[in-house]
Amino acid sequence: MPTTPLILASTSPFRRELLARLGLPFETANPAVDETPLPGEEPEASALRLSQAKAQAVAGAFPDALIIGSDQVACLDGQVFGKPGTHQNAVRQLQTMRGQSVNFFTGLCLLDARSGRAHVRGVATLVTFRDLTDAEIDNYLRKEHAYNCAGSAKSEGLGIALIARIAGDDPNALIGLPLIALCDLLRIENVSVL
Repeated sequence: MPTTPLILASTSPFRRELLARLGLPFETANPAVDETPLPGEEPEASALRLSQAKAQAVAGAFPDALIIGSDQVACLDGQVFGKPGTHQNAVRQLQTMRGQSVNFFTGLCLLDARSGRAHVRGVATLVTFRDLTDAEIDNYLRKEHAYNCAGSAKSEGLGIALIARIAGDDPNALIGLPLIALCDLLRIENVSVL
């Protein structure tokens, strides 16, 4: 078990559930970071920057901790899809993505608040959506309100029915926290999961 406190800089229940799978004690903290991309910022760069910004945002409150920050951006042909927020926005996102392959970039940061050293990684996942009808999209969103998920779908839930194929190194990355990369970073910081 780690002797250094572990903090998840996120209020996401999905990230909290994923981190709990590792069996390490941790706390959560709200990073309260503006997730607006910078002008001209590439999606992957945005996810990496925001993952680090989230970790740094809570470092002052946890100066002796290892802090985990993560962010995800979905992108199709240069168009970025963030959290839709509303039913109408989610419908539009899924209509645009149907029958298409969408890149989901998940940024991960493990920040040692004691030293200020940050390890940052990016994990890409390519998701191919089924050619969905408007009725299927609306039915999905009425059953599973995926309004706080980049790309408007929860692959860990009913949203899997929207997807034809997933290609990536870590299925957890698509849900919001790349556990394989996180285990690597924890190991660098001498935190053993096993």
